[in-house]
Amino acid sequence: METVNIHYCKTNLSKLLARVAQGEEIIISNRGIPVAKLVPLPSSCNRRASLGSDRGKYIVPEDFNAPLPEYLSSI
Repeated sequence: METVNIHYCKTNLSKLLARVAQGEEIIISNRGIPVAKLVPLPSSCNRRASLGSDRGKYIVPEDFNAPLPEYLSSI
């Protein structure tokens, strides 16, 4: 596990993220004191894989786009 300082992290963030995406963990330090850790997200956090997972759990009513009732439209 490599430790990098904040300046290096700011100038090389895309390179560091590419390494993290490959499974590497990287510590970010401020004046030699560790302050953060870059770690890869588990594959279950893959947003693209989760799209559509709630399909069929909610049905949009037919009047979804209907105008609001008079008492609500003045708010």
